[in-house]
Amino acid sequence: MLLDEAVDALDLVGARADGVVVDGTFGRGGHSRLILSRLGPQGRLFAFDKDPQAIATAAQITDPRFHIVHDSFATMRTALGERGVAQADAILLDLGISSPQVDDAARGFSFRNDGPLDMRMDTTRGISAAQWLASETEQQLEKVIRDYGEERFAFQIAKAIVARRAVEPISSTRQLAGIVANAVKTREKGKDPATRTFQAIRIFINKELEDLEAGLSEAYAMLAPGARLVVISFHSLEDRMVKQFLASKAKVEQPDRRLPIRAVDLPQPLVKLVAKIKPSAEEVAANPRARSAVMRVAERLPARSAR
Repeated sequence: MLLDEAVDALDLVGARADGVVVDGTFGRGGHSRLILSRLGPQGRLFAFDKDPQAIATAAQITDPRFHIVHDSFATMRTALGERGVAQADAILLDLGISSPQVDDAARGFSFRNDGPLDMRMDTTRGISAAQWLASETEQQLEKVIRDYGEERFAFQIAKAIVARRAVEPISSTRQLAGIVANAVKTREKGKDPATRTFQAIRIFINKELEDLEAGLSEAYAMLAPGARLVVISFHSLEDRMVKQFLASKAKVEQPDRRLPIRAVDLPQPLVKLVAKIKPSAEEVAANPRARSAVMRVAERLPARSAR
């Protein structure tokens, strides 16, 4: 999603084309492959992903400028530091899950097709959604579904989950979707009643918001002066975090104008907000999942030298 727009926004021209680029979520490699086509011969691309299937796909790329890291982008400073990299000339964070993950019923991300209730992006670590649902308290279930899914029927859904698991294990996506459908009293037009609950559980199981909070800080710390940070989010919780983080770096508190402070000594913003972009009507028509995507672009400003 936003393939050309995202890579264009990285502005890989001049010296940046021979610099270090980070692709925070390799997915199935669309962004990484296009980035490689724009890199110069000395450029390097470091891609991150938690999904073993994504890592297997990345292993097929033989370009010596490409390096894959099996971990979250939230670890980028440590991971790249171990590889001798202290700064990046462009960073892309593409949040959420990929279409292949959603379409694979065995991963348990979607209620469209029945499958095991897993939902882990990294199937080698952590507990599955089914294991979590089997042991979590009703109060915590309600909190997660309400806070991460923005679901107003969270109380009813949590209560229904606890009642059902007392009778039988909740182990499949269709089981959970049915429980939610029976608990939700009214439905949003054009949206399955299970949408918000599945989103909430997936975000919680994969610690997506915690990773995003850490990843934004890691990315900002690694940006070289003049480097671009491009973030694509897919729901309001993510976009709100990105917007607030970038705004905090772009705005500064100005001192009282009556104070005798030289212009050169005034506080300066740390980043410049470059753009906010949404998918075109053509892309949404071709891929309805793109309709909720929001891309924000910021540029690290150079520190002003003292006079």
